[in-house]
Amino acid sequence: MDWFRYRFHCVWDLDAPPEAVFAALARPADYPRWWPQVRAVTDLGDGRGSARFRSLLPYELAVTARAVCRDPQSGVLRIALHGDLEGWARWTVVPRGPGSGTRAVYDQEVEIRRPLMRRLAVPCRPLFRVNHAVMMRAGRTGLGRYLRRGPSI
Repeated sequence: MDWFRYRFHCVWDLDAPPEAVFAALARPADYPRWWPQVRAVTDLGDGRGSARFRSLLPYELAVTARAVCRDPQSGVLRIALHGDLEGWARWTVVPRGPGSGTRAVYDQEVEIRRPLMRRLAVPCRPLFRVNHAVMMRAGRTGLGRYLRRGPSI
């Protein structure tokens, strides 16, 4: 097993139309407004940006992201990640069924590059996975609230 590599898969069922979910996920600069663990996002231009995030554990991660795919027709958003995490992340946004909202599927494959996390990779792997799960749960809740109230929150 490669202790530095992680694969995540998460499904968010949301009571909003796919177009609204895709539009919200396609605006990473707004993530800190609805996702508590996303501390800051900076637009660097040309489809690139930087982000800082922190969940339960006492460390903050910093990444630079580059847009690889932004396809509203297929509902796919994909980025390449560099920094404390190296790899990629992808959202796939699809209707759940007629009039039943949206399913947003998040997939991510990364390697941890931050030296402290690499040193703690074996004993803390279960904690890192729980930390990610907590962050994703809060993101789903926050996005649902954001979509219900509109972008003014």
